[in-house]
Amino acid sequence: MNERMYICHRKLIAFANKLFFIFCRVFPIKRNRVSICTFEGKGGFGCNPKYIVQELHRRSEDYEFIWFVNNMQKEFPSYVKKVPNTLWSRAYWLSTSKVWIDNYRKPYGTCKRKGQYYLNTWHGTIGFKSMGLWRGEAFSNMAYLVSKNDSDMIDDAIIDSEWCEEVWPKGLVYNGECLRTGAPRCDVLYGNRSQYKEAFRKQFGISKEAKVVMFAPTFRESATNGKRTVFSEEWTLDFEQLLRNLKLRFEGDWYLCLRLHPQVAPEIKQHRERLLQEKVIDVSWADDLYEILAAMDAFVTDYSSAAMDASYAHIPVFIYADDIEKYMNERGSMLWNMSTDSKMPVTNNKEMTPKIDVVLPYSIAQNNDELEENILNFQESKYISMMKQFESSVKLVFDGNASRRVADRVQSYMNK
Repeated sequence: MNERMYICHRKLIAFANKLFFIFCRVFPIKRNRVSICTFEGKGGFGCNPKYIVQELHRRSEDYEFIWFVNNMQKEFPSYVKKVPNTLWSRAYWLSTSKVWIDNYRKPYGTCKRKGQYYLNTWHGTIGFKSMGLWRGEAFSNMAYLVSKNDSDMIDDAIIDSEWCEEVWPKGLVYNGECLRTGAPRCDVLYGNRSQYKEAFRKQFGISKEAKVVMFAPTFRESATNGKRTVFSEEWTLDFEQLLRNLKLRFEGDWYLCLRLHPQVAPEIKQHRERLLQEKVIDVSWADDLYEILAAMDAFVTDYSSAAMDASYAHIPVFIYADDIEKYMNERGSMLWNMSTDSKMPVTNNKEMTPKIDVVLPYSIAQNNDELEENILNFQESKYISMMKQFESSVKLVFDGNASRRVADRVQSYMNK
């Protein structure tokens, strides 16, 4: 069907879904009930919502936490009740919850009641990829309607910087309140990370002295079959060369931790023999990235916003982007002025962040030889200096107390 017919079809379904929510208004709102979802139900106990829930539970055991999941095999703490992410389930539990917490979008047709509080944490803060209206024609009319419906219900959105304050109104199609609390998921990256390093190495049976680099490519769509995965025929990152160069530059026995985007993680099964060698640890199925990220000694990605999160802990970050031009064309735009000249300084896109002047603190490589050069020439003092300038320019909030600040806000609404 054409776009106009498709939108009409989706609107009819949304109206029908809304009726379920209206029906469930016969049930009262429970003051202590909090409903949570991550990645449209595909996620589990992770991302920003995890750390907010942990902090709220630490303060009081009277809170009732409801978590929507597509896979009921997901594991949660005993104080979290998992429920299926189905229409009837969402209609009942959301309609009877005082607080909603989500890191993505609610399904089109979701309807909030008066007296409820919706906190959106999103799943990234400062990043590479443009989103929402910044994508131009790549942002469909249907995507706009879904975003607008969700954003109109949001009471507070979490940000960690002035950067987000400038980008998010068009990025999230949102003009409401932004809480500059910092990202709760990044609290574990602040300060001493030794407990996470020790726990990771014990879990996977490697030496306490071993060093680990995480490779976390992002997800992007294909122009040919509607879906592009990181496991295409054009897979180019040489793991063996990467580990060898890290050992030359930083010494030690290096392992590679593979973390795929949730939307492409299932395809790891098809490539297990080729990728999962003795030096490669697959954590793609872990629900929480951040306790794992806190255990890392280096980080490699193409366009994942986790690069920024890792660098706040001054973990060395290397960008391996072997399809810059193609990706920019498919995405519509980028938050940074990236080019096919890897030696050019990468500055922020002034159209999106006009009040900020900053240079990306990470080296860019488009092939294995360039990545090798960037690793071998890495200068820690220069990197930390650029990171401090970066943090100052974007007015970053990163002090390990984001979860506490957000929990304060949630409690203030629950006590009304």
